[in-house]
Amino acid sequence: MKKYELLPVAAPASPQGWQLTETEMPQPGPGQVLVRVRAVSLNYRDLGVAQSPSRQKPVIPCSDGAGEVAAVGVGVTRVQAGDRVAGIFFQTWFDGPLVAEVHAQALGGSADGMLAEYVVLSEQGLVKLPDFLTYEEAACLPCAGVTAWNSLFEQGQLKPGQTVVLQGTGGVSILSLQLAKAAGARVIITSSSDEKLARARELGADETINYRTTPDWEKEVLRLTHGLGADHVVEVGGAGTLDKSLGATRASGHIAFVGVLTGVAAPITTAQILSKSLRLTGIYVGSRAMFERYLQALTQMQLRPVIDRVFSFDEAPAALAHLKSGAHFGKIVVRM
Repeated sequence: MKKYELLPVAAPASPQGWQLTETEMPQPGPGQVLVRVRAVSLNYRDLGVAQSPSRQKPVIPCSDGAGEVAAVGVGVTRVQAGDRVAGIFFQTWFDGPLVAEVHAQALGGSADGMLAEYVVLSEQGLVKLPDFLTYEEAACLPCAGVTAWNSLFEQGQLKPGQTVVLQGTGGVSILSLQLAKAAGARVIITSSSDEKLARARELGADETINYRTTPDWEKEVLRLTHGLGADHVVEVGGAGTLDKSLGATRASGHIAFVGVLTGVAAPITTAQILSKSLRLTGIYVGSRAMFERYLQALTQMQLRPVIDRVFSFDEAPAALAHLKSGAHFGKIVVRM
């Protein structure tokens, strides 16, 4: 079979760090499942992993993939051959709060990921997929989708009529837009592209802000909310935008801290957290139970992820370059 690998940093590699190799077909052991991967989606995290200076061993990239069960090992009962499945991001986080130990089994990072024709995973590290989703659509969900769900509903407890601010038009933000609108929320979304903002309006965004022409976008959020601020902000920017998110959030509001696109250190007006009694929650994807609740909600709402572009397996490095360019709207998918 074929697979991509990220080699140790000192080893020769393609400019993107991904090398296509051939290897023997893996076989499932007791409690394990052989999955024929049909589609993989990319996340900003994949760029960070590819550029990590501390990688010491080869790893298969990408956390997000969907496919069908090709074979099962002894003792497997949760799935059977032919089932349509997706891997969960943290292979050992099944329910309850995040614990440090799960980081050792994060697909596409500390553990081999999904960018291969076949992968072997524990039966406990899989969820079954609803029939209405294609493999390409389902591949968009394990990281970005579960992150959006956890941010808005597991942690945010989003209610109809509340206001949500979303940053940019990447995977988490567009998946959050779809969920928030389906739940009856008002959505304000930012971007540096008027074209992308127009597309966001087509998906239901109520208000749009171009942060290049309106750099003090937190003040525009206040204006749009009659000085109150938003109930929820999904913070994907990180340190460079967090202070603006604090300013854009209403008293007793919630900020889901999701990403670090603008870096990991910047001045923060912490007094706003205190004076507004804000709730700032770190969101690192979610558990298998959250994923299963998310899939139930998607089935009820019949929501399909927005896919920007589908690349072939041989074009996977080009897909990563497209992600790095920031030109995408929604998710980028590699079809096997």
